[in-house]
Amino acid sequence: MILSFHGAAGGVTGSCFLLTAAGRRILVDGGLYQGSREIVDENREPFGFDPESVDWLLLTHAHLDHCGRIPLLVKEGFRGEIIATAATRELARLVLVDAARLQEEDARAAERHGGRRGRPPPGPLYTTADALWSFDRFGRSSTYGERIGLADGLAVTFADAGHILGSATLVIEAHEASGTRRIVFSGDLGGIGHPILRDPTPPSHADFVVMESTYGDREHRGLADSVEELWAAIATTLTAGGNSIIPTFALERTQEILYYLRQGIERGRLPRTLPVFLDSPMAISATEIMRRHPEGYDEQARRAFATGDPFDLPGLRYTREAADSKALDRITGGAVIIAGSGMCTGGRVRYHLRNHLWREASSVIFVGFAAEGTPARQIIDGAKEVRILGEPVRVRARIHTINGFSAHADRHELIAWHAASGAPLTTFLVHGEPARGMQALAAALEARGHSVALPVRNAAFELAPGNQGG
Repeated sequence: MILSFHGAAGGVTGSCFLLTAAGRRILVDGGLYQGSREIVDENREPFGFDPESVDWLLLTHAHLDHCGRIPLLVKEGFRGEIIATAATRELARLVLVDAARLQEEDARAAERHGGRRGRPPPGPLYTTADALWSFDRFGRSSTYGERIGLADGLAVTFADAGHILGSATLVIEAHEASGTRRIVFSGDLGGIGHPILRDPTPPSHADFVVMESTYGDREHRGLADSVEELWAAIATTLTAGGNSIIPTFALERTQEILYYLRQGIERGRLPRTLPVFLDSPMAISATEIMRRHPEGYDEQARRAFATGDPFDLPGLRYTREAADSKALDRITGGAVIIAGSGMCTGGRVRYHLRNHLWREASSVIFVGFAAEGTPARQIIDGAKEVRILGEPVRVRARIHTINGFSAHADRHELIAWHAASGAPLTTFLVHGEPARGMQALAAALEARGHSVALPVRNAAFELAPGNQGG
């Protein structure tokens, strides 16, 4: 039984792990690398395995860094079955078509610039047609707690990861002549006590664990304090006469921010007439999808839906069309603009940053993780000037970083989740910055007597009974 790492190893993005067991090959996730141009260029490098040889792809959730290379896998020969929760299937369709469209737009822009420079640029990683073709590979839908037989000696159970709608932790049971092993892939784990989604379901017993470590070096600010900070940041910006720009992820984070804005209005902390623009076609569609999947909600959200729509508020306006988005340029103050992407690497938020980042009256409110090399991370780290859409823009707006909204578990929650796995032979840490979350979480787990490995890209480990993963 061999486990190899082909993404999110020694880094945060690009989730892709291959398990060879019982004569079959199971791929967990097929995500895009995101971040600096050097990181993004890694998407064009070989996978490190033959996509045609993979029997199943088990998808933990629909974030781009977990599903974004699925069309490329299919394009290069993958003909196996993709298994995911029903909500993940819907969200992945939305995410992949949007990703293909953006790549096509970027490729056209690069072609114009490249033509002037006399060198042909690469085309898109994949096209909209490639994305649509890949949907044919989606097969069975899983439900939480259901044990799905894959083949003789192989089964998988999806458990609620509490990260975004439909997100899952995978428990794979593999039986070979040498014995049976349970391998747990955490996926991205959500925090405890957040609204809308249920808390993550901890594993019971695991022989090996593949675990995210995004926030392995820190604990989040309390959620109640974070909500208060959000309301205060918006109120201060309104008083100053500026706009509040909230770069956010279309899946889950946008809906959570809408939930708290509604709460702020109901409690009188924000004006009832506050104009809120959701300037993200994907986030608008994702919100509609979330309304269709109450099976993913916690009890608090179920009660909220019983009396109304917790994602709606009096001044909310959707801007699907590009012309409507451009019209927001005329609003110089008094509004909240929510747009993607959360790391400011693409999407409409770039135009709003170009228009407002240099304005002292405006504010930019970051409510999620920003990987190294992204414009969001540069701003958060105190850059005085950043390049937006190819132009240098001075940073004069008020910058707020509120990490209590994170959809990722923090250090304390990660350690508690891992404790439920018992005494695994080896825990492999992935999805983290090596010098920060990954190293810190490794030290914490080793101090508790656990064997920890920090795999690098394309590293392979034999998972034998009693083997410590080397």
